Amino acid sequence: MKQKIIKKTRRLLKKPPNLINYEKIYRSFSWKDAEKEIVWFPGKKLNAAYNAIDRNVLGPRKNKIALYWQGENGERKKFTFFELYLLSNQFANLLKTLKVKRGDRVFFFLPRVPELYFGFLGALKIGAVAGTLFAAFGPQALLDRLKNAQAKFLVTTKQLYPRVEKIEKQLPDLKKIIFIENLEKVLNRMSIKFRPCRLDPLEPAFMLYTSGTTGKPKGVVHTHQAILLEHMTAKWVLDLREDDVYWCTADPGWVTGIAYEILGSWSNGASTLVYEGRFDPKQWYQLIEDYQVSVWYTAPTAIRMLAAADSGLVKKYDLSSLRHLASVGEPLNPEAVWWGLKAFDLPFHDNWWQTETGGILIANYPCLDIKPGSMGKPVPGIEADIVNDKGEKLPVGSIGNLAIKPPWPSMMKTIWRRPSKYKSYFIKGMACHERGAKRRVEWYITGDLAYKDKGGYFWFVGRADDVIKTSGERVGPFEVESSLLEHPAVAEAGVIGKPDPIRGEIIKAFVALKPSWKPSSKDKIRKNSQKDIKSKRIRLTNRRRLYFRGILKLKRRVNSPLGGVFSK
Repeated sequence: MKQKIIKKTRRLLKKPPNLINYEKIYRSFSWKDAEKEIVWFPGKKLNAAYNAIDRNVLGPRKNKIALYWQGENGERKKFTFFELYLLSNQFANLLKTLKVKRGDRVFFFLPRVPELYFGFLGALKIGAVAGTLFAAFGPQALLDRLKNAQAKFLVTTKQLYPRVEKIEKQLPDLKKIIFIENLEKVLNRMSIKFRPCRLDPLEPAFMLYTSGTTGKPKGVVHTHQAILLEHMTAKWVLDLREDDVYWCTADPGWVTGIAYEILGSWSNGASTLVYEGRFDPKQWYQLIEDYQVSVWYTAPTAIRMLAAADSGLVKKYDLSSLRHLASVGEPLNPEAVWWGLKAFDLPFHDNWWQTETGGILIANYPCLDIKPGSMGKPVPGIEADIVNDKGEKLPVGSIGNLAIKPPWPSMMKTIWRRPSKYKSYFIKGMACHERGAKRRVEWYITGDLAYKDKGGYFWFVGRADDVIKTSGERVGPFEVESSLLEHPAVAEAGVIGKPDPIRGEIIKAFVALKPSWKPSSKDKIRKNSQKDIKSKRIRLTNRRRLYFRGILKLKRRVNSPLGGVFSK
């Protein structure tokens, strides 16, 4: 069956894209030329916070709204670039009075409140390493991260503090806890002037903890030069410009919330919307209407939950301000792309990256046709390919390790206090961007399995440690889940392998129904799904026979906080 492609027409492009000719730019691109897009200090020094905020204050964006904030209770605030500049300067001066030094770890254990955003920028300005923690974390999760990071300063709320109090005595490096309830009064006593530290591009800027399939969470450290790739991808992939109102629904506890809600978006001069509350379809549509959101970056889980809601709900709101949609955090199934086209007259653009990569590396672009289900093509300046376990390139259409050629500007600097773990990501030893490295690394191995088609589009198959091995074949959970999601009753689907004495593993699926379907329909759904999966999986792969035994456990969907789904 011939694959359906979404052709980019004038109807789907409300404005000419920032990146017009992908193939030409990809062939001629160099990071050295791209460095002209950001501000450097004499001696090739850099500060990511300066590029995100201060540079805007020196030009016509000074009094432009940088941050629209809406609390869960409906409270609204807005901040210009100049106001964020002043607040981040005052916060940096506060840290200075507390004797925060370059390289000290300053962590933020906060909900999505304004203090998180200007506080993060202030920490970067003084040369500290900023860390972010989800407000949902319990004491053990906090202990694992703060102790490993040797965190010296923590910014939090009195409401969240009881969780910290339970572990505080186990954090010998923690010097000071700053409560934001007292922050306004304290900041008013601080100078509004601050000269951002001029840093080596490879000095650490921020760190995030990401969970793997085994062991403790690992601290991924990123440098100030990460903003170069984040700026370029926000410009070319998200198509941001200074007249946009941009909504990235990610929490800054995820790398997305830092790279594309603080750094890359503001360096392009866009106005950012931040909503403190939880997912609710009506509230989300109302936010888009009220703030005239033009670019929307959200998670596939959220897209599927919106699609599963009342089909007529989207028509009750004026969403005509939207011009570009993108998704992040997990693979985007084809059905969600088509639903976006139907609901908003715009398709969602999937892209691929990881906490470790620091920014988008493979993407669907406004200027390119979309193959629903594909991750897209590599960002200019990024060389991606499919390789075997020896680092040898595989033929087109072959499933193998998704690999990236290092270095790139936003590539992680290290795994905090775990150098051997860092080296394990690379084939043939040390990373070539490290000073003193004697051998050049050939590939960064992402841990994802994928394949590349004849047109150069990449297709996600699954995490290497999640792939199901059945009857000698490797089956990616994502493509099975995508087929399940095409059933009209299914809102969410998850697929795992179950041990089987004959086939090694069989495929086991868990699904959640849309509100309009009742669990009593399970027998019909089970029967239809088994039939559909068999035919669709053969069509999807078109090169091998696969076995499937459908075991569906139907549960009602419950709303939950949104974020990344796959462990990276």
